[in-house]
Amino acid sequence: MPALNKANRQVCDVDIRILKTMQPFLFFDTANTTTAGLTGDAVYAMKKGTKAIAFQNPIEGTLSVTAQVIPFKFYALLSNGVVETDAAYAKKETIKAATGGSLAIANAKAGSVFVFKTGEFGDTPIEGTYANGTFTATTAGDIVADTNYEVGYIVVKDTGVKRVSFNNDKIPQDYFITMSTLDKDEVGVLTPFIITAYKASVQRDFELSFSSEGDPAEMTLTLFSK
Repeated sequence: MPALNKANRQVCDVDIRILKTMQPFLFFDTANTTTAGLTGDAVYAMKKGTKAIAFQNPIEGTLSVTAQVIPFKFYALLSNGVVETDAAYAKKETIKAATGGSLAIANAKAGSVFVFKTGEFGDTPIEGTYANGTFTATTAGDIVADTNYEVGYIVVKDTGVKRVSFNNDKIPQDYFITMSTLDKDEVGVLTPFIITAYKASVQRDFELSFSSEGDPAEMTLTLFSK
């Protein structure tokens, strides 16, 4: 029986393993586009200004995964593969004073708390000190009970958050990657089609773009196969 022609219209599922241990790192099945490509150029010995003898350079493989629905661990691939469970970040909120002279503010970093009258955020702050979850005004009359105040501070949390760090000390790991899809032949039979990268390194160039118009945010991960 002659071989049947096949076609494909199904994005790959991506299975990512840590190369050193072969431990599963992430199974990713929400991509919109997955690509795999090979490039291999040549250099030439020249004869009277024209190419005469070709020497092939090593083949380079490139994989890419583009998605809009992304698990948070996806970002860790661009770092050292570690998701931290603590974080510090800026927060602005409106807090109502329960009693005169003070405000209750949870999880704030000491020295980072600034309290303003409503509508004056970023102007002159109310003087005071922060300790043990409470901001106490230097002049008690500056904080009036049942009145809202705008507060800016640095939140410090060690539970209920996930964080990925990017810096020159966080070097991405190498991965063993399998991309699997299904081909369909001319009589409707589905056949598995699998692409394997035995050693892949992450390209750390990426861009996050958030907009209130147009398509949802999209992320592309690019890897080089060795």
